Amino acid sequence: MKIAITGKGGVGKTTFAATLARLYAEEGCTVLAADVDPDANLGLALGFPEEVLDSIVPISKMRKLIEERTGAGPGNAMYTLNPKVDDIPDTYSKTYNGVKLLTLGTVETGGGGCVCPEHVMLKRILSYLSLRSKDVVIMDMEAGLEHLGRGTCEGMEQFVVVIEPGARSIQTYKNVKRLAHDLGIQTVRVVANKVRGTEDEEFIRSKIPAEDLLGFIHYNPEVIDADRQGKSPYDVSKSAKEEIRKIKEILDQSN
Repeated sequence: MKIAITGKGGVGKTTFAATLARLYAEEGCTVLAADVDPDANLGLALGFPEEVLDSIVPISKMRKLIEERTGAGPGNAMYTLNPKVDDIPDTYSKTYNGVKLLTLGTVETGGGGCVCPEHVMLKRILSYLSLRSKDVVIMDMEAGLEHLGRGTCEGMEQFVVVIEPGARSIQTYKNVKRLAHDLGIQTVRVVANKVRGTEDEEFIRSKIPAEDLLGFIHYNPEVIDADRQGKSPYDVSKSAKEEIRKIKEILDQSN
């Protein structure tokens, strides 16, 4: 199973991605969680201790490796789209709570430039992975739509947009669905997060086709507390975990 998760900033896509990864690991699956957001924080949501996160080498830090494998570098705007990556998942990832975390990297300064060569590396890594029947790859995408233009989601079996009850979030879903279809991704599923009650549920149902809607995750102060404490929502909120488990079951049935 290969799942790409996206959405506008602040909707809770990382919380959903991390909890989903932990649920698959709980079942004994081999799970690779790929943080494809330049503002990387999937590791914290997975429950990784800070000292473990500090030891992870993001792909964006592999300057010499990126130049060697892609040909990208100062004064050279051209780079190969087929770099050697077969050694990267094991060498540059860390495992905790049964989940292997691979981090693309962060943009540390404003105007730091496009991270396209890094995305090429990650795209090749995901293409390389030979998935057995119980192997799972979960990609926590960057907020917005730029990753669709770069084709980073190519080969994903499930494409999930996390939204919240609001017109701007619905518009993001519509834009993602349109762009995804242009790229040949026919099925775009939706998870509605931060839902406060029946009024929000009815609003979502009125805007999202029933066949696209995977389910609801209700507004939960425990999830906010988990973030404040630097803990995984999986370890703090039983109710959020069970709501996401139900969504996972629907994903599994549709695969």
